Amino acid sequence: MANSPSGDSVTDRLVRILETFTPTRTAQTTADIGRRAGLPSSSAHRIVNELVDAGLLERDDERRVRVGMRLWELATRSSHALRLRQAALPYMERVQQRVREHTQLAILEHDEALFLERLSAPDSGANITRVAGRLPVHASSSGLVLLAFAPHDLQERVLAGPLPRVTPETIVDPTALRRTLAEVRTLGRVIAPGYVDEVSTGVAVPVRDETGAVIAALSVVLPRDAETQFALVELHRAARDTERALGYRR
Repeated sequence: MANSPSGDSVTDRLVRILETFTPTRTAQTTADIGRRAGLPSSSAHRIVNELVDAGLLERDDERRVRVGMRLWELATRSSHALRLRQAALPYMERVQQRVREHTQLAILEHDEALFLERLSAPDSGANITRVAGRLPVHASSSGLVLLAFAPHDLQERVLAGPLPRVTPETIVDPTALRRTLAEVRTLGRVIAPGYVDEVSTGVAVPVRDETGAVIAALSVVLPRDAETQFALVELHRAARDTERALGYRR
């Protein structure tokens, strides 16, 4: 890809533009996109117009820019994440119907927990997770499961810090975190009261693919003082059923 006068490649600029969109920032002006992407106004307008023409971005009635349906279409073709979500969704629905709290599916992506799906009842408690949103691996229950079974070098990179404190209960001491990860591997689950939200407790279990490698975490977010055993039983059951759908045989 050709470089701009600043030395940025076309790919660099495209990625920076797309990364300005977040789960809470879904529509922006072209000027805001350029500012957030660190691009000159002329470059931002030109690239955004080209992406709109290609269908990767689109404009609403107020001329604000949104992610286009074609980008979603391309991203989901032959997607490993889509296959995982499709395998897990029926069993997540069962958990959500029985536990009646937020039920979530997450994978490890760039040292964070990336959430592929979240099911919620109208009366579910507090939860800051969003679909396509991310949470720190050391703070969230899903993240702790994913980190516990991650490659050694990734674990050491996270343990080397910094470990930001999300709430007063977040584990920020590397020794304590290392001990927690060992417990997760031994017990096959984690209970995280108040780690990422002071009023909630996250409980999570691992999901394995056909090779036996942990590729995801299933979790439920409960009120802080709620009993956790029933949710864990349902999560383990859902994880086993998802694993069988993916081809894993214990």
